[in-house]
Amino acid sequence: MGFGRGAGYLLRGLRLWRQRPALMLLGIVPALIVAAVVVAALVVLVIYADDVVDWATPFADGWDDAVRGLFRGALYFVVLGGAVMLAIVTFTGLTLAVGDPFYEKIWKEVELSLGGDVPDRGIGWVRGAIDGLTLVALGIGTAIVVFVVGLLPVVGTVVGAVLGLVVAGRLLAGELVSRPLEARGMDRAARAALMRDHRGAMLGFGVCVQACFLVPGGGILVMPAAVAGATYLAREALEGQPVGGS
Repeated sequence: MGFGRGAGYLLRGLRLWRQRPALMLLGIVPALIVAAVVVAALVVLVIYADDVVDWATPFADGWDDAVRGLFRGALYFVVLGGAVMLAIVTFTGLTLAVGDPFYEKIWKEVELSLGGDVPDRGIGWVRGAIDGLTLVALGIGTAIVVFVVGLLPVVGTVVGAVLGLVVAGRLLAGELVSRPLEARGMDRAARAALMRDHRGAMLGFGVCVQACFLVPGGGILVMPAAVAGATYLAREALEGQPVGGS
């Protein structure tokens, strides 16, 4: 399976908005909750970031007014930019942490539509929350690496953006695919061994999902489709052949 096939799983998941709209609407509830909290936090930051910058840079109080204003203004936008980047890379993990019961319903319905072996129960909310928060931590680490790479002259910005998209997408794909696999009792090593032959599809799927998350509001609408698409991908890996189209 290649990159294009992986992208196709997201398209299959998106088709469920037409085929099962009620199910997909259920899946946007946790994304809406997280988005509301994140937006509220960003609004508060916009209002108070200048005060925080002033407090954190007392050494600039004696500088010339124009220089001080330029310096603190630049820091203000750096803080806001960093907060937006952090919100993007942690959105998925936070959403998975609070929304496992909703997403379990989606992947189980997809499993039932495909027939065959379907787990009786999911991984549970506590384990789902832990996995989601782990993804948040990995997202923060990715954001730091991307920021450092972005400091490289000339090529830093482009390389950092591409690296961030690829790494974050691969992490996201691994987390989403783990849901139906872990529900079957597969540990991390077993999941990694199963998906080793599907690296191209995992990368294509994860990068496309992550790219959609960069569009304002995209994460809310795409998240349920991503859960469904990951289930299609997991089933194909388990069965060793492409599953039937939907």
